Amino acid sequence: MAFKNEFTYRNFLEQGREAEFDRLFDEAVAEARNNVGLEFSMFINGKEVYSNEKIIELSPIDGFLMGRFQKGTKDNAAEAVNAAMSSFNEWSAMPYAERVGIFRKAALLLSQRKFSIGAILSMENGKTRYESIGEVDEAIDFLNYYCDEMERNRGFIRRSKLPGTTSRVDAGFQGAPEGEERITIAMKPYGVFAVIAPFNFPVSISTGMSVGAMITGNTVVFKPSSTDNMSMLTGLLLYRLFKDAGVPDGVFNYITGPGSEVGAELSSNINVSGVVFTGSRATGMSMISKSYSEGKQRVFVVEMGGKNPAIVSKYADLDAAAEGIASAAFGFSGQKCSACSRVYVHESVKEEFIGKLLERTKRMKIGDPLKKENFIGPLISSKALDRYTSAVEEIKRSCRLIFGGNIVESGKRGLYVEPVVAEADHSNELMHKELFLPVLLLDTYYKFDEAIAKANDSEYGLTAGLYSRKRPEIKQFFNKINIGVVYVNRLESATTGAIIGAHTFVGWKGSGITGKGTGSRNYLQQFMREQSQSVSR
Repeated sequence: MAFKNEFTYRNFLEQGREAEFDRLFDEAVAEARNNVGLEFSMFINGKEVYSNEKIIELSPIDGFLMGRFQKGTKDNAAEAVNAAMSSFNEWSAMPYAERVGIFRKAALLLSQRKFSIGAILSMENGKTRYESIGEVDEAIDFLNYYCDEMERNRGFIRRSKLPGTTSRVDAGFQGAPEGEERITIAMKPYGVFAVIAPFNFPVSISTGMSVGAMITGNTVVFKPSSTDNMSMLTGLLLYRLFKDAGVPDGVFNYITGPGSEVGAELSSNINVSGVVFTGSRATGMSMISKSYSEGKQRVFVVEMGGKNPAIVSKYADLDAAAEGIASAAFGFSGQKCSACSRVYVHESVKEEFIGKLLERTKRMKIGDPLKKENFIGPLISSKALDRYTSAVEEIKRSCRLIFGGNIVESGKRGLYVEPVVAEADHSNELMHKELFLPVLLLDTYYKFDEAIAKANDSEYGLTAGLYSRKRPEIKQFFNKINIGVVYVNRLESATTGAIIGAHTFVGWKGSGITGKGTGSRNYLQQFMREQSQSVSR
């Protein structure tokens, strides 16, 4: 039976109910404004925990107060780990079907709350209504898909028999005659997982990582993004969701605070068996290297960004290429690890493609993402704005700026910027550095082999796109591209938008370490270890 995705906006649209979709979202925004700006606690072992210092979270839309959160400490992190440890034995011993039942209920509750949570998400990190509701849908899909996987694999327990014989020998050896042997291969949880979440998908990625750990029997200490790029309120909503669904106290602990203290403790605490992390390569590799250099063996399930290319062939549908690449590069202001940030276009169609790309880009309205008509919202923080201005200065110095580069005065905080299109040589540092900004750099090629080589020439290997109507090029692309998630002729988005149950979202090279992706049949096994159990008679 095919997996059924949530697809809220698509369903409303197909049923001729778009006006109702907009009404529900606008009403949710109005209601959400009454539930922000408060002081919010951490939750450890189900109890409210407060700290001496607070973190002020402001919306990037216009600087209104999202909330006052606790600036957790190393001691708070250690306390949360201890709570998760104390809850592990009972939670891991629970029959997997009961855990599945809890997360089925969480999926149902999240579906009922999708507009209220989507509204908070837009207010917190500046996504449009379509991006936010789509993200909540993805979180629901993660819940249901991982429940399906636990059921399909019967809790990841496999039983078999090794036939016996009546023959006997005086001493045993490998392959000696033996009686019947009953064998169970059981996948068992590790213990406590630290879940360290990103700001850009604080509902869907946080849900996927957390449920992956918990549904397999592990307990969790969850830290949402709490420094500069903040998403603490949606993290709290996730805690409440799991609590209401029946996750016992101590199984999911919510803690806020700086990565330099809280994150460092979670990634180094001797009682943490694994770390699930989505964020920058520098941070991910630092955690891994520090852990192993100190002789602390633990599991790391990490996704560490990308520098995602698209190739535009001379055989491409240039209208589709312009549409897909502009959407992938500038949706959510380029603040996605899967965003398209570099394009290799055949020299013969370069000018025509650029013309169509600019036409599409100029139609993208910039402004308050809570308003239906806007496609590009604010950058997440003032530090992101600083990176943007620095990147634009470097582009003006070493590249050919084709479009954009200006700050748009449409928000009180000045975090709205124009998308940037520039031409750069492949050797330029900007072609290799992840910027996490609405910046798209173009280079040309003559032979298709050259385009593949340039696309592969990166420390990252997350997503890539190709636009070509020539079958041999498509086949060559699939055979030679050294990247985990690849799309061909995708109109919706050249490099973004993996669908749970259809695609797997997996990073190769510097984008990940396990070679197994979210939303796949291999994902949950990363949170468990095999045990071979044998009984002879």
